[in-house]
Amino acid sequence: MKVFVAGGAGYIGSVTTEMLCDEGHDVVVFDNLERGHQAAIDPRAKFVQGDLRYKEDIKSALLAERPDAVIHFAAYIEVGESMVDPMPFYENNVSGSLNLMHAMIQAGCKKLIFSSTCATYGTPERIPMDETLPQKPESVYGDSKLLCEHMFKWGQEIHGVECVFLRYFNACGATAKYGEAHNPESHLIPLVLQVPQGKREKIFIFGEDYETRDGTCVRDYIHIKDLAQAHILALKPGMGGAFNLGNGDGYTVKEVIDVCREVTGHPIPAEVQPRRAGDCTALVADATKAKTVLGWDPQHADLKEIVQSAWDWHQAHPNGYED
Repeated sequence: MKVFVAGGAGYIGSVTTEMLCDEGHDVVVFDNLERGHQAAIDPRAKFVQGDLRYKEDIKSALLAERPDAVIHFAAYIEVGESMVDPMPFYENNVSGSLNLMHAMIQAGCKKLIFSSTCATYGTPERIPMDETLPQKPESVYGDSKLLCEHMFKWGQEIHGVECVFLRYFNACGATAKYGEAHNPESHLIPLVLQVPQGKREKIFIFGEDYETRDGTCVRDYIHIKDLAQAHILALKPGMGGAFNLGNGDGYTVKEVIDVCREVTGHPIPAEVQPRRAGDCTALVADATKAKTVLGWDPQHADLKEIVQSAWDWHQAHPNGYED
């Protein structure tokens, strides 16, 4: 297939592009490089620089390329940032997605894989979390993604664009070529690994009085390669609807730090701080639907393997893509 990857210079987009190319697909990456990296784009893919916020950028790109499907990663993702400065999240995530849907309809592209998030659920009513839970986002970021889902559903209903919504839990890990390089970084595993890299003295734990096995929050970590594979499976004709993507096994913050200590051989000092507003006690996926309908079979669920892949990449790329 000819696959158009919006946001293909970012973390998940780069690995998905790599795996699409490995499987013989014709890939076009569309990215404005605001938060992505040109060095993260697989050289086998065609690169078109553009911005979803500008209608003509995406319209001209899709009309020129005429892809069979679009995978949409292009979004601002930082929850904390969204609660301080919300309007750019609506402009970039929602308006950009609206421009993308307009352009897809004009170009006759009838397949969309959308990078959504478990943040659309807010604090869950039960654990593990399946797709039948009510969506009650508690952040601007989660709300922006939910608005996109609603908009795309109407694009499917009225214009026949087949849409798949992949609601991620915690993406992590790396391939040999591509890894996580956000600036500033906010995800737990790369933050912890900054300590043995000498980029920070210690890691902070925000709250140890939660009702969990060691008092710290529980999260579901999913290897980036497994996440990318779900997008490729979702390209199959007839696939539509929402799918939660996670391993179904949650790890506490302290357990993640302990595995990072084991992998790196570094003591990684940790300091407990008060709870952060908005942190849920536990977020763990029920990915039964993805496994049964998509045929998704995660191959890299072991936390030590995930951390090892991330550590290997950071050691090979100590300054991320600025090397």
